[in-house]
Amino acid sequence: MTRYVDGVTIRLLRNGDTATVAALFDRLGDRSRAQRFAMAKPRLTEADLAALARVDGDHHVLVAFLDGDPRPAAMAQLVRDGATAEVAFAVADEYQGRGLGSILSRELAADARAAGIRELRATVSGENPRAVSLISRSLASGRSRRVRTSWVGGVRELVVPLDAPAP
Repeated sequence: MTRYVDGVTIRLLRNGDTATVAALFDRLGDRSRAQRFAMAKPRLTEADLAALARVDGDHHVLVAFLDGDPRPAAMAQLVRDGATAEVAFAVADEYQGRGLGSILSRELAADARAAGIRELRATVSGENPRAVSLISRSLASGRSRRVRTSWVGGVRELVVPLDAPAP
């Protein structure tokens, strides 16, 4: 299923599509990689690629493309564990700060709600205020949702309860 939202084409990642994962990873600078993986990550191993390209009943990945650019511009990943899911985002350096993360986070949250997920969790590097802002603005927008934050070492765990989908 492909969606078009505010000039962004969003599609589901096909299971095993390591080429798309690698193409986005190549567009991330050292700092972006360290923030996404909470450690220095100069390259992805075959196991990393396989894990990030896994799509099944518990793994859901959205990929964003901008008009005129055939390469992936951003990704949002959700890994379900019962009624909770861990989320992670990556946006190509050249497109950071342009709203791609916000668009993907809203779409991912809508997909999560539709799948019966009641809570989203994100583990965020302590040095990544943009990710904290993204989660606070996009996932936790709404009067009934609050972000719960806890620190474990140098990373934050953010937890956002989701409302049930509208009928």
